[in-house]
Amino acid sequence: MFYFTGFWLTNNPNDFTSFKERQIGMDSFRKEYQEEQVIGQLEPRKGAYFFLRIDADIVAQFERQRKTRFICTLDNTVEYQCGLNHLGDGNFFIILSKKNLAKVGKGLGDSIQFHLREDPNPLGVAIPEVLEVLLAQDAPLKETFDKLTLGKKRNVIHQMKGIKDLDRQIERTIELIQTAHLPRKKREG
Repeated sequence: MFYFTGFWLTNNPNDFTSFKERQIGMDSFRKEYQEEQVIGQLEPRKGAYFFLRIDADIVAQFERQRKTRFICTLDNTVEYQCGLNHLGDGNFFIILSKKNLAKVGKGLGDSIQFHLREDPNPLGVAIPEVLEVLLAQDAPLKETFDKLTLGKKRNVIHQMKGIKDLDRQIERTIELIQTAHLPRKKREG
């Protein structure tokens, strides 16, 4: 018989050795994590997202820790790329879209199996062909893009994908890359 201690699968029910104690002498980090959990929802002032909680001690087991990008599989059927968000209590969460929940027939309060594995792409999203061509043709723009943080690169990609008109998409992408290093404007209110 095997027991899951929260960190390790072991055949000893009294083995509560922590990850840090086991990590001594190890050169590898966790690459995957799976669990069954009840789907939660953040309060409206925090976005009202549906989410799954990931404890800080689990996140600490991954090499990039809170910066780790994942491929999440829900109930062995739906797979999508995601990242960690701060829950506000030292722990983290991943967002569950309504679309993905509908695909697995789940909702708030339902129990769901999920499997997280490190995304081999540190960017965590595919670079659109339009952006690849643009960067290949404009060396100074590529240099500016390459200096951006992974999060700012993802932001540029997500924003450009929302623009359908190709000319406007190229124009806006250039603008986004050139201004991504500037601080965000404060919202009034």
